[in-house]
Amino acid sequence: MRKMIIAGNWKMNNTAAEARELITALKPLLKGAKAEVVVCPPFTALAEAKKLLRGSRIRLGAQNMHDMPSGAYTGEVSAPMLKEHNVSYVIIGHSERRQYFAETDASVNAKAKAALNAGLVPIICVGEDLDGREAGKTDSIVCNQVHLALAGLENDAVTKAVIAYEPIWAIGTGKTATAEEAERVCALIRKQIAKDHGRAVSNRVRILYGGSMNARNAKELKQMPNIDGGLIGGASLKPMDFSIVVND
Repeated sequence: MRKMIIAGNWKMNNTAAEARELITALKPLLKGAKAEVVVCPPFTALAEAKKLLRGSRIRLGAQNMHDMPSGAYTGEVSAPMLKEHNVSYVIIGHSERRQYFAETDASVNAKAKAALNAGLVPIICVGEDLDGREAGKTDSIVCNQVHLALAGLENDAVTKAVIAYEPIWAIGTGKTATAEEAERVCALIRKQIAKDHGRAVSNRVRILYGGSMNARNAKELKQMPNIDGGLIGGASLKPMDFSIVVND
């Protein structure tokens, strides 16, 4: 059985003080959560989040990392730096990183390897933009991204990774794929992993949906056999909404 994960990506939101307010509100709402819950604040709020989450069941995640452990990379953050703050998950290759910061499939692969080598769980994001979707290239784009993201990884490492399918055309737009379409693509991702690494491995990899999952549609999406949770954006900033996504 794959344990469900609900990960909140706060993006560039919340100061340390605001993070304190949000986590303080979330903790009692998520106390009995059956899913594994992760919150991913900005780097500047990690220290505060670490203190507040001590003793709770909520795990701490980061939104990005460099593939090198140290060096002359101004403005970057490494896996050892994240681990110092008890970070256990890290988002890799989010569409906004690819779109605005020129991240490539090669850099996603390098970061995924570095995260796994450091004992972090990478949440590797894949997904098509609107042009790709309208051109009928969803399947080829997503499968190629999965193949390249996991290239060169040993099977045991692959089982520890998490894949998040985020149709880029749905992020922040309020639009969402139907549950059936989200399930179809997540099943396709699992099939690609099976092709590259074997069925036993693919059956263990957790695949999340990351295209505007919210309090209204989470229950239906989570019932799909190949959707093992969600990577949540806007709804993760609202304690009640996020708790509904987790607990519904």
